[in-house]
Amino acid sequence: MLDIRAIRAFQAVAEERSFTRAAHRLNVAQPALSRQMRELEAGLDLVLFDRGVRPVALTAAGRVLLEHGQRILAAMVQLHGALDRVRQGERRKFTIGFVGSTMFGLVPDLLRRFRAKAPDVDIDLIEMNTVSQIEALKSGRIDAGLGRLTLEDANVARRVIQHEALMLAVSQHHALAVGEEPVNLAELVGEKLILYPAEPRPSYADQVLSLFHDHALSPVNLLEARELQSALGLVSAEAGVSIIPASVAKLRRDDIVYRPIRQATAVSPIILSWRMNDSSDLLRSLLAVVPGEEG
Repeated sequence: MLDIRAIRAFQAVAEERSFTRAAHRLNVAQPALSRQMRELEAGLDLVLFDRGVRPVALTAAGRVLLEHGQRILAAMVQLHGALDRVRQGERRKFTIGFVGSTMFGLVPDLLRRFRAKAPDVDIDLIEMNTVSQIEALKSGRIDAGLGRLTLEDANVARRVIQHEALMLAVSQHHALAVGEEPVNLAELVGEKLILYPAEPRPSYADQVLSLFHDHALSPVNLLEARELQSALGLVSAEAGVSIIPASVAKLRRDDIVYRPIRQATAVSPIILSWRMNDSSDLLRSLLAVVPGEEG
């Protein structure tokens, strides 16, 4: 017998390709999850998993259920939201999760344009990291997310709306504070590099490290900060240097100097994410004001 809980549990096993990892993700005991999947197979009179291989693989029937189950779950999220609005007698609501550093550039203007297209809608903004956004999208807690990481998930569609240049932030007393020429990443290998956020990972911190590694550079003197403002505070205190999105330089501070970076690959994407198969008019209104290409 198909029900929403069974479909959601099946989806977790299919995506994790492991009953153990899926049980951890669902916060249930692994034996209980295995029993639920056996009952699902018995009710459908179909074998959904090839349990004889590692990692666990889907049968042809399992692949069909995964494809259609994703659509069912997306539709149920929208249905519950619509029913909640009717039940509570509220105005329509659209919730967007966002990474803090996306709010210094073009995103605020995009949100103003979205509000203008949907004046009768309450647009709620919740700050959360990109990893949390993916789970919040799938659970229906948010309707769209603005982040900087490309996290592959079959249930989530993405659009890169900007490739934002990165800059170096240094104390006004640092040797690299002098000059207007772009700074070469190689000049930073010997510096104490302040990364943020410290957790969860992967995060923007890993993007910065990948930038160095892509140029065969390995900074070894690392200091992790909890978030952007902490990183800038450490820069001001001359505890190290940090690489930040260029729009953050709008936070003008007399004690910090911002320098461009020479490498053309020193960019960080701003990515809009939403539930795959979400066909709501509000999402269409948002996508209409957002530039970029899906991918």
